Amino acid sequence: MKNMKTIAACAYVACTFAGFGMNNAWALLPIEHWTQASGAQVWLVESPGIPMVDVQVSFDAGGRRDPVAQSGLASAVALMASKGVKADGKQPALDENALGEAWADLGASFGAGAGRDSFSYSLRSLTVPDLLNRSVQLASRQMAQPSWPQEVWLRERARWSAGIQESNTRPGVVAGRSFGERVYSGHPYGMRTTEQTLAQIQLPAMQALHARSFQACRAKVSVVGAVNRQQADTLVQQLLSRLPANDGKGCQSLPAVAEVPALQKAVEEKIPFQSAQAQVLIGQPGIQRKDPDFMALLVGNHILGGGGFVSRLMEEVREKRGLTYGVSSDFSPGLHAGAFVISLQTRPDQAEEALKVTREVLEKFVAEGPTEAELQAAKDNLIGGFALRVDSNAKLLGNVANIAWNGLPLDYLDHWTDRVQALTVNDIRAAVQRVLHPDRMVTVVLGEKSK
Repeated sequence: MKNMKTIAACAYVACTFAGFGMNNAWALLPIEHWTQASGAQVWLVESPGIPMVDVQVSFDAGGRRDPVAQSGLASAVALMASKGVKADGKQPALDENALGEAWADLGASFGAGAGRDSFSYSLRSLTVPDLLNRSVQLASRQMAQPSWPQEVWLRERARWSAGIQESNTRPGVVAGRSFGERVYSGHPYGMRTTEQTLAQIQLPAMQALHARSFQACRAKVSVVGAVNRQQADTLVQQLLSRLPANDGKGCQSLPAVAEVPALQKAVEEKIPFQSAQAQVLIGQPGIQRKDPDFMALLVGNHILGGGGFVSRLMEEVREKRGLTYGVSSDFSPGLHAGAFVISLQTRPDQAEEALKVTREVLEKFVAEGPTEAELQAAKDNLIGGFALRVDSNAKLLGNVANIAWNGLPLDYLDHWTDRVQALTVNDIRAAVQRVLHPDRMVTVVLGEKSK
């Protein structure tokens, strides 16, 4: 007789191969949304093709809420989520090894992570009733009853600190840290975890964050898989059942976080560094995810530097002049204005020339916008590649969680390609001229050859 681990493994293999046959029809599946009595909000895409469900539970507890002196606190809580759970009734306590074995026996996975804005728990399980029920119960314990073993935290902190020391020898990390500090001007988006801030993080601070942030009323839960609305509603109730319903005061709003301040003038920093390649970063605070020009800037950035080898920056800096192997641009919108950044690496003796050409390309793009031919090519590429954005449960879950977290309409995916198709050259030119200011950007050059 096959044991449970074997059954789960076989089912996972079957699901994996079944997934290859799926297509972008998922994008047409409706998204349902409701609010439970606890206040928890649920977004569901019922996808019955394979017997699997993916769940993401998000809270407003990302790194932007870390105290300055304890930058990395949210990530530390996420790290400790997998290091053990307390006993619960007749269920014994589990240490990190026992937890790993329990998830392996279920053929399921569970994890936690902290981003800039949100803290999320993620569960993936087969929907075989017994396996799913046991997975949800274990996930619920892990979310609500971490055991916070002191010796494990000390071990992990030492390992983390060593990793930071090693990363400080890498030119990309050093340049990125300097760039972030100057673009964000003290905003939490620019904070980095250091050995000093790690030393200030103790278990009581983690437990306090856990207590004040993880309550059922604050949860935004995205569910994608072979469960209907009733099943999803029950699953979410069970998942959140061990968390406090609220903060005891009716789930009061969390304190607001200040916006990223705009740059008032250009800033340029040159960092001496022994490196085979110079690092060049140019940018500024960009946009919030709710910005009305998000789509125009997405397409505009694709043309400028986000489209890989077909972008204008790649054509001018790499193809025509051979100044770099690669150059790209990117927006990173969030609840606050994430950075717009152009990045490239080049030989130290040609960093100045690469910087000059990059600035010229940016200034011309902002002044004139894209050509009709560039816009049509970008539309063809983005619309043609839309299916790849939703071709797996995991990707679809990411899109649904994006809709949930940013308050986007439930039919956002249904009309995504229509919105891209409707954009004009004037739309993109107006958007980039409103947002991008080449005369007030931060420039960081690390490793440029001295003259």
